[in-house]
Amino acid sequence: MRALAKRKPGPGAELIEVPAPRPGPRELLVRVKAASICGTDLHIYNWDAWAAGRLKPPLIFGHEFGGTVEEVGAEVRSFAPGDLVSAETHVVCGRCFLCRVGRAHVCEKTSILGVDRDGAFAEFVVIPEENALDNPRDMAPEIAAIQEPMGNAVHTVLAGEVAACTVAVLGCGPIGLLAIAVARACGASRVWAMEPSAYRRDLASRMGATEVVDPGATNPLEFILERTEGEGADVVLEMSGHPAAVTQGFKMARLGGRVALLGLPSRPLEIDLANDIVMRGLTVQGIAGRRMYATWYQTRELLASGQVDPKPVITHRFRLEEFEEAFELVRSGRCGKVVFQL
Repeated sequence: MRALAKRKPGPGAELIEVPAPRPGPRELLVRVKAASICGTDLHIYNWDAWAAGRLKPPLIFGHEFGGTVEEVGAEVRSFAPGDLVSAETHVVCGRCFLCRVGRAHVCEKTSILGVDRDGAFAEFVVIPEENALDNPRDMAPEIAAIQEPMGNAVHTVLAGEVAACTVAVLGCGPIGLLAIAVARACGASRVWAMEPSAYRRDLASRMGATEVVDPGATNPLEFILERTEGEGADVVLEMSGHPAAVTQGFKMARLGGRVALLGLPSRPLEIDLANDIVMRGLTVQGIAGRRMYATWYQTRELLASGQVDPKPVITHRFRLEEFEEAFELVRSGRCGKVVFQL
């Protein structure tokens, strides 16, 4: 099969031919139909400090995908060839304390598809049966693929109260864009979006943002305070990981408000913990992955309801052999979600 791999440490990737994997007794062999590029994949492609410290090449990367079951292991009972599936990409132990108390999404023994084990930028991928999620057979494979990152948005938005709340979304990459739509669908009264890219600001408006702000031209903190009579937003969703956005996010939440952090800063940050968090009574949440598997069912229902349409977020499609152009586009930021069609 063809696969996009990181064969050795360093920037870039290679399109190679390798034997197709074989499923174990409780695994599925999936023919990948669509696989989308995540920020994590860009870190791997660029080979930044995180990737250098985490990955052990050779590795096929990519983890957001939709595809059809090609073959099932001898002990698989829930799926059959032809089923259209997505995948929860965190493969967990199922036995530790966190797994057993319903917090498997932060299992300490997590192995991530496309990071710790071969992933989905390939014609075939093997996944455990318990990580597969079935989809309607008429669902577009690219929609099946982006349910994984949409789950990040759903988890971030629904980690606390959002109905009848004012919401500030900091960073309108694909997950931030989806968070805007999810917040509106779940009853947020107003959703303000902060994004430096003009391309993505336009997408934020299309996804339902009440107003969209360029933080390079308008001070986001002053903007939120003006719109809330000096009180601040009820909920702040930090999706960028940018140091300035993180520190401003704490300040723009109202007293007793909620700040959910999904974005990953590239370096440690200095935070005024006493004045910006403790004395303001904020609830601060670190959001990791998706709750297994509650978030997936919430995502499914939001899609089925028609209240969240993720299609505008998918802006570009490439063949796997066009990977260099695809990653350069993602690096530029002039895109939403970029999808490989196989």
